[in-house]
Amino acid sequence: MSPWLTIFAAGLITYATRLSFILLFERIEIPAWLRRALRFVPAAVLSAIVLPELVFQDGSLAVTPANPRLLAGIVAILVAWRTKNILLTLVSGMVTLWILQAILQTFQ
Repeated sequence: MSPWLTIFAAGLITYATRLSFILLFERIEIPAWLRRALRFVPAAVLSAIVLPELVFQDGSLAVTPANPRLLAGIVAILVAWRTKNILLTLVSGMVTLWILQAILQTFQ
C-alpha cells in the first residue's frame, strides 16, 4: 500500500503546485517583461534535459565525431532550424541516430 500512497501523494503535490500557479496568475496581472521571459522556459528546460544526453557518453564528456547522439542532435537542430517542423525534426534525428549506431557497431 505504501508505494501506491507515495504515487498518489506525489501526483497530488504535482497537481497542487501547477494549479497554484494557474490560480495565482489568474488573479495577478503579469508584467509584460515577465510574460516575455516565461515564453523561453520550456525551451530552456528541454535544453537542460537533452544537452547532457548529447554530449556525455558512458559518463564522460564525448564531443567527438564518434558520438552518434551528438551528430544526430546536430542533424535534428539543423532540420528544426530550416523546416520548423517538429515531426520531421524527430524523425530525422532518430533515423540519423539509428544509422550512425548501425555504422559504429559494424566497425567495432
